[in-house]
Amino acid sequence: MATLLEVRDLKTHFFTLDGVVKAVDGVSYDLNEGETLGLVGESGCGKSVSALSVMRLIPDPPGKIVSGEIFLDGKDILKIGMEDMREVRGAKIAMVFQEPMTSLNPVLSIGLQLTETMQHHLGLSSAQALKRAAELLEMVGISEPKRRLAQFPHHLSGGMRQRVMIAVALSCEPKLIIADEPTTALDVTIQAQILELMKDLTKRLGVALVVITHNLGVVARYADRVNVMYAGKIIEMGSAQQIYHHPHHPYTLGLLASVPRMDQPRGTRLIPIDGQPPDLTRLDGGCAFRPRCRFAVDRCAQEFPPLENIDSGHVSACWRVKEINELKNAS
Repeated sequence: MATLLEVRDLKTHFFTLDGVVKAVDGVSYDLNEGETLGLVGESGCGKSVSALSVMRLIPDPPGKIVSGEIFLDGKDILKIGMEDMREVRGAKIAMVFQEPMTSLNPVLSIGLQLTETMQHHLGLSSAQALKRAAELLEMVGISEPKRRLAQFPHHLSGGMRQRVMIAVALSCEPKLIIADEPTTALDVTIQAQILELMKDLTKRLGVALVVITHNLGVVARYADRVNVMYAGKIIEMGSAQQIYHHPHHPYTLGLLASVPRMDQPRGTRLIPIDGQPPDLTRLDGGCAFRPRCRFAVDRCAQEFPPLENIDSGHVSACWRVKEINELKNAS
């Protein structure tokens, strides 16, 4: 399977009055064509900023992509001009944002918001774009698509607005869709429908998908591979099965222990992760998770551990990964 996206040592910082916020601090990963990648972690760990960096939508000021490389189909999109980047957005990479009501323009009809990008990127006429827009709305499960094209975002429910956002993302047949917490504002039933829809469409159309979420259930069901982020860094990477069934980083272990699981006996107590995420303006050279980690040793305060290979395609950034593995096996 060919590699579609390569992110190499990406660093995105925000220069504020309180100091430099290292929101993304040396992130590297690959994404293959047609693959679904889950990006998980607590709020503020850098998930959304890493995605916005790929889209080159970081607000400047105060944000800036300080260094790194982002290769899309072998081309470093950090080195192209903004006019060229506008041609990449929509046509090659599309994004589904967290809250569709703030992403969709409230004073423009659904039809106009769908057809505008198709006319620009695909060169379709107005009539061709409207026909394609109706087909897209039907594809994402919206009834009476032609009537919906004349409506405005406030006429639709939250789930329907999110379906419209998916239709917009698919409209120019991109190779990659980034979904940033696509089900945050939806109820549980609609969340499942949206996720099933995205998985089905990306599989059918051969589109690669990056799902940003803090919901580990989403990871277990929909992702092929998973990147776990903490304090601007990826601290564990592997397949969904490796991460879910054989986690090795203390943070990943903590995340899994703090959510309900169907494979645990009834009455099993959830174990929260103690403490708070770190202040990203005051990070030192050590592991940022160590104040909350029950496995921390002196070395953790001195230097940040590199990603160490555990199994085929499974890596973890922890000085005590071998000891943790032994403890897990013993228990």
